[in-house]
Amino acid sequence: MTVTLVNETVQPDEHRGSAQSKRSRRSGSIVSTYSIWKWLTVIAGIVIALAMLLPVLWMAFTAFKPETDIVTYPPTLWPREVTFENFAEVWERIPFAQLYLNTIIFAGSVTLISLLFDSMAAYALARLEFRGSGVVLVLILLLLMIPFQVTLIPLYDMLNGIGLTNTLPGLIIPRMTNAFGIFFLRQFFLSLPRDLEEAARVDGASEWRIYWGVIMPLAKPALLTLGLFHFQYNWNDLLWPLIMSADVESATLPAGLALFMGQHVVEYGLLMAGALLALLPVIVFFLVIQRSFVAGIATTGLK
Repeated sequence: MTVTLVNETVQPDEHRGSAQSKRSRRSGSIVSTYSIWKWLTVIAGIVIALAMLLPVLWMAFTAFKPETDIVTYPPTLWPREVTFENFAEVWERIPFAQLYLNTIIFAGSVTLISLLFDSMAAYALARLEFRGSGVVLVLILLLLMIPFQVTLIPLYDMLNGIGLTNTLPGLIIPRMTNAFGIFFLRQFFLSLPRDLEEAARVDGASEWRIYWGVIMPLAKPALLTLGLFHFQYNWNDLLWPLIMSADVESATLPAGLALFMGQHVVEYGLLMAGALLALLPVIVFFLVIQRSFVAGIATTGLK
């Protein structure tokens, strides 16, 4: 009888131990599977990042190569001989400083003016109730679907008729507002709580005071994000400045660098050196606002 009792008491312990060992093996397999997927994700991310950075690295290294090294076959990523002649020659061949100044004025002015007008229109669509607001929003969405090339010729004819071609105002005025910017900021304004606005209205604040003193400070991440989009797009734009500029002195950097791409010969060294110098302001701008850029993307949802 005693033996039977001992066997009955020992048997559940054995089952409990086997169950614990199974759970430990299962948890160990789950952890190992998670670690494998984690490392695979990291490796895939690194490979994708390197693939996306390869053209930029190729441009940067090519800018320091002499022309004989660039056209040598097979090509190499690392320069066999480092030279700074491309950077010196690009300043001599074209008015690089003037092109840089024109691009800064063009991209900077368009960015600041667009942020003002886009935010005003977005505030009206998101916070003010007026008749026909839905129709206006639909028209803005339709403008997002129309390619810029469709309106290029009529817009050029209109600006040429009033004498604004080959001028910086002619470049800036058509870009003073943007359908994407209005829609982007409208979505951000919809995500903001209305309590502060209602409190400001109770205190007697006007709509302009609410827009400028309450909404705009809260919209700083979205404004910086949209500002980066506007600045980068207009800084790198080639077609519009190329159409509107009749000479090099009134052109922008992309239009000026296009002179190094002839019908039969492409001067890769000068082109890459100029492109590398043109890329620096955009990189600096992004590094300055990168935290606000991520916050603006994360908090701007579609509603």
